[in-house]
Amino acid sequence: MTTPESSPKKPIDVRGLLKDLHERFEVFRNHSPLAIGIDRQVQAVLPEIEKKALRLAMRSHTISTRYLKEMEKGAQRLNLDTSPADEVTDENRAHATELLRERFKKQQEQRKATEQASRAAEAAAKAEQIRLEKLSQLADKFGRKGR
Repeated sequence: MTTPESSPKKPIDVRGLLKDLHERFEVFRNHSPLAIGIDRQVQAVLPEIEKKALRLAMRSHTISTRYLKEMEKGAQRLNLDTSPADEVTDENRAHATELLRERFKKQQEQRKATEQASRAAEAAAKAEQIRLEKLSQLADKFGRKGR
């Protein structure tokens, strides 16, 4: 017998929460560099949001390519109300640059692997076509002699 406490919890809708944050707050919508501790600001405005859900949504937002690009070129971190908070440090910029470099390198490697696999599949298909043509030629050649 299950009790309400032991029943499975519904999964956290991180995408839905992130979409809601984008609709409500300009700093999220613009992917502006966020103030350190902005999660507490969000919790103060939206106390009904679970901390775990907010943490997952924040993680998803701050590792997005668009956010990292803004961090790379940004000078100022912003509070929830878009007022200036801290400066974006050189260390923050370097970290964003490194994450983007790694991401783009990985994407490039995946594209290369896909292209190589595609070329290999084309070569195999062509080789199979040539083999079938040769078999057909042999069948025609030896098929005529037996007549």
